[in-house]
Amino acid sequence: MSPAATHHAATSPLPLSSDDAALASFDDWLDSACLGGALPPAVAADLQRAAAAYHQDEVAETYLSQAYARAPDHPAVHIAYYRFYFYKNRLSEALVVAQRCLAKTAVDLGLPVNWREIDADHAVFAGHADSFAAAPRFYLFTLKGCAYLNMRLGELALGADMVSKLMALDPRDKLGGSVLRGVLDRVGQNDDDE
Repeated sequence: MSPAATHHAATSPLPLSSDDAALASFDDWLDSACLGGALPPAVAADLQRAAAAYHQDEVAETYLSQAYARAPDHPAVHIAYYRFYFYKNRLSEALVVAQRCLAKTAVDLGLPVNWREIDADHAVFAGHADSFAAAPRFYLFTLKGCAYLNMRLGELALGADMVSKLMALDPRDKLGGSVLRGVLDRVGQNDDDE
């Protein structure tokens, strides 16, 4: 289990499982999100400095803010913010970043900004269940991240709705929505056991 997942154990309304490391890191999503073109060198330097100052919250956030000011639309900046907040167990702030990414990616893809209004028949998703392009894949991983964060913050009904939408858009479960569904199912079972 990752250090972040271990740290979350005391504060989570959800039971942790062996799946939690996969849910917690989202590194596949983050590392594969090469959207938005080349990262300007000054922004890359800001992000590297933020990572190096990870244990000094104010310093790291100063570099993240600087990177955001230089490249507010670049996914790498949002990803860095997300990671920082997520691993600091600042889940509400991580959720704000994930929601911002979800809305921006929806606009970029020509999707409705409200994820509830997206239809699985939309051209972005229809017929691509085996190999989503980078932008739709980023959108789906972001939706998954929002679902997970809502679940961790106790918003189980909203998280469940987002998982259902993820599974409708990804019927072959390439992005692992069933893992989150399994966590939700176990929550109900744990309640029954008490």
